[in-house]
Amino acid sequence: MSEAFLPFCRPDIRAEDIAAVVDVLNSGWITTGPRSAELETAFRERLGCRHAVAVASATGAMHLYLHALGIGPGDEVITPSMTWVSTVNLIRLAGAEPVFADVDADTLMVGAEELDSLVSERTRALIPVHFAGAPLDLDPIRALAARRGLPLVEDAAHVLGARYGGQAIGSEGTAIFSLQAIKNVTAAEGGVVVTDDDALAERLRRLRFHGLGMDSHERHSQGRAPQAEVHEPGFKYNLPDLCAALALSQFGRLDAINAQRRALAEHYLSRLADIDEVRPLQPPAWPHEHAWHLFVVRVVGGPLGRDAFIEAMKSHGIGCGIHFRAVHLQRYYREHPPARARDLPHTRWNSERICSLPLFPAMTFADVDRVVAAIKAVLAG
Repeated sequence: MSEAFLPFCRPDIRAEDIAAVVDVLNSGWITTGPRSAELETAFRERLGCRHAVAVASATGAMHLYLHALGIGPGDEVITPSMTWVSTVNLIRLAGAEPVFADVDADTLMVGAEELDSLVSERTRALIPVHFAGAPLDLDPIRALAARRGLPLVEDAAHVLGARYGGQAIGSEGTAIFSLQAIKNVTAAEGGVVVTDDDALAERLRRLRFHGLGMDSHERHSQGRAPQAEVHEPGFKYNLPDLCAALALSQFGRLDAINAQRRALAEHYLSRLADIDEVRPLQPPAWPHEHAWHLFVVRVVGGPLGRDAFIEAMKSHGIGCGIHFRAVHLQRYYREHPPARARDLPHTRWNSERICSLPLFPAMTFADVDRVVAAIKAVLAG
């Protein structure tokens, strides 16, 4: 192999990002403080949302949300199986039952009609998932949630910077963004909940830091008493300034990051158009702006199945990923299926075939050409 290995993803870390973190290290305040607050302000200003609450991870954010809703034994939460396992794990850990929705075969996102068909008297929340950088068809889903009187939280881990019609994802309702290492903007680990619900935002801020009425930075900066009151039992999900500074530095160039991802994705689509054995996801039919977090294809032909295809790509110096193996096909959920287990044909078909090709801002068109050449070589056997 003469060329360097091309990984599936590489964080876009630049000198200014490193300097921002070093500034925090030199500041004397490295945990939750002014940088975390600035990141929340940046989200509010960019998205036009009412509240932004920075936390240690998107998984932590979902935990806080489910806890704030009082989700527990006897309850059901509807969400797709074509997602990362964290949400479903949290539903189970709360003592509730996940109800898996099937997804569209070519966008891998759930629609309002499918969600509506699964609502029961035990349903307590809807958690649809924006996928790979493309936004859900939100208007029908929001209308369904309002008609059914159900809380709706969007899993927006993949769609920072995406738009639905002319509306930024996160500008309305409640959504959870991820700042994990491979996301378009990273804090290494982190997440942000955005919401227009004043009471929810206040409770999330309290729950993220032990249930205290304020966090340590607020007590320090506002000259309050050194020991705040515990309003209710809470958790330890605050986002340190070390992480927030990294995300905040990158957040300022989000448009450029997403534009480069879009250009690379369009080049992929052009180069893959004549390769029938590798089928990219289809863009949604509704007006949108894609964030291109992932470039997902389905391996539908050729001499190898998906897993062997990925291994063969590795031998050509190309790293690929799987986003995702469906939750209901994971070992634990096969052995402990939901009470309302059902066939999910589109989810199962895609789970066996999806493959994420390399996509990150430092890539070039030549890198895309190299990936496509490797695909052709692998398919040629």
